[in-house]
Amino acid sequence: MNILVCLKQTFDTEAKIVINPQGQIDSTGVNLIMNPYDEFAVEEGIRLKEKFGGEVTVLSMGGPKVSEVLRTALAMGADKAVAIQDPALDGSDEFATAVVLAKAVQNIPYDIILSGRIAIDDGSSQVTARLAELLGVPSVSTVSELKVEGMTATVSRDIDGGTEVVEVPLPAVITAQKGLNEPRYPSVAGIMKAKKKELKTLTLADLGLTAAEAGTQGAKMKVVNMSLPPARQAGRLIQGEPPQAVAELVNALMNEAKVI
Repeated sequence: MNILVCLKQTFDTEAKIVINPQGQIDSTGVNLIMNPYDEFAVEEGIRLKEKFGGEVTVLSMGGPKVSEVLRTALAMGADKAVAIQDPALDGSDEFATAVVLAKAVQNIPYDIILSGRIAIDDGSSQVTARLAELLGVPSVSTVSELKVEGMTATVSRDIDGGTEVVEVPLPAVITAQKGLNEPRYPSVAGIMKAKKKELKTLTLADLGLTAAEAGTQGAKMKVVNMSLPPARQAGRLIQGEPPQAVAELVNALMNEAKVI
């Protein structure tokens, strides 16, 4: 079985976000990690390989440090990695990202494509669905259980108030939800082996794309500005006994907080 995992490099969940004067996130000194939901996808891909044989290829598009998360996936047990790096990719939105990934995927054999259900930095949950549309294959999101028999996948996915079971023919795009598995930690042996595994770097030219099809030129959406939410005000303690305290609370909620 040929398993392809698309992953993203994101800020560490414990990183302090700083907005620069240009209204953009300042990444200076920020630790970058594999998107946590993508860890479930990598783990599931490795488990499919262990069960059915074949190989796992990990794919990511990003900046000069994207190879670090790909090496992490290789250390976990993936077999090959492909990094798409090009200065012209800066400013790519979900549409442009999906276009670039779809072009790269055309040169990679796959029976199933896995990814995390959401990226913790932008929270859009759009790229994988757009990728499936461009590839002309079905997609199922927020999957908490995956079973593959032949060329059919049966998945359980989280929905409001319950779980939905979906049967889908392969190839298909599946996005992983927390609970699908427990991602393994890269072992020392795995880290050493990862250094010798294939990691191919591609540019837009290698994919047969131009700058007009990616980055800010190929994007359908442009981020104009970013700002941090206002600091939370300190809480207020209302003292006294009912009914005076209750009346004061209701007054504060109506006239100060304006929530009722």
